[in-house]
Amino acid sequence: MLVIVAPGQGAQSPGFLSAWLEIPGVKDRLSAWSEVAQLDLVSYGTTADADEIRDTSVAQPLLVAAGLVAAEALLGPDVPAGVVAGHSVGEFTAAALAGVLTPEQALALVRERGQAMAKAASVTRTGMTALLGGDEAEVLAAIERHGLTPANINGAGQIVAAGTIEQLDALAADPPARARPLSVAGAFHTHHMAPAVEHLRAEAAAITPGDPRVTLLSNSDGAAVTSGAEFVGRLVDQVGRPVRWDRCMATMQDLGVTAMIELLPGGTLTGLAKRALRGIETVALKTPDDLEAARALISKETAQ
Repeated sequence: MLVIVAPGQGAQSPGFLSAWLEIPGVKDRLSAWSEVAQLDLVSYGTTADADEIRDTSVAQPLLVAAGLVAAEALLGPDVPAGVVAGHSVGEFTAAALAGVLTPEQALALVRERGQAMAKAASVTRTGMTALLGGDEAEVLAAIERHGLTPANINGAGQIVAAGTIEQLDALAADPPARARPLSVAGAFHTHHMAPAVEHLRAEAAAITPGDPRVTLLSNSDGAAVTSGAEFVGRLVDQVGRPVRWDRCMATMQDLGVTAMIELLPGGTLTGLAKRALRGIETVALKTPDDLEAARALISKETAQ
């Protein structure tokens, strides 16, 4: 069984969309979506520097657009996957692939999400730090001791702590595992995002979602959600709740997933899968050169 996954914030890098513009129709698609996102997605994906695309209000629509345009280049109108999932903002990409939202609805809603989260993050200086390796119980205890939140429990020995810069500095001075600050501009998936949750709930109320056409996993608990309305409600709440990617991967294993394709900008989630889902075949879409391997993996999985 094939799963298609979409990465979250922090996966972006300067110029990561440049080579994709050589594919016919991609630039036009991104230009049309730029009007929806109220951002120049082509410029941000090709010529903007790291600081510009680190901005939450830019990064989130940019990542969703990148994932969707790569999916169109790979899949066309069909989604041959048995399972679809996204990490954090990648859930909006997954929702569009599954038919819960249209691409335009996903981009309009994620535009509001990014702006609201950026505004919430501006109230207090906050951030996120990945803790790699170490004993899980000790890592979680250290996070709690410093007043932080385990905002992402990603599995494969990776937990992300989130909170104020002062709290993160104290954690870094005595880390329970290898610590790596993340290129994000706030303590996402924590109580610091409460104002953003309320704003997004109001925006989402105007949307009539469809029910998923494929198995769609939720970051809340790894469960497969069959109701589009429920999934959109979870998208809203997830802004202020921890991402349980470990549980998503556990569900993938239970469902018998044997192959994973990670949409642009790929690498993070396939890396976790190689460590947590032993024997899984993976392809991470980074450049258009990766499309051939992804198509071959799809053909192999659909032939079985």
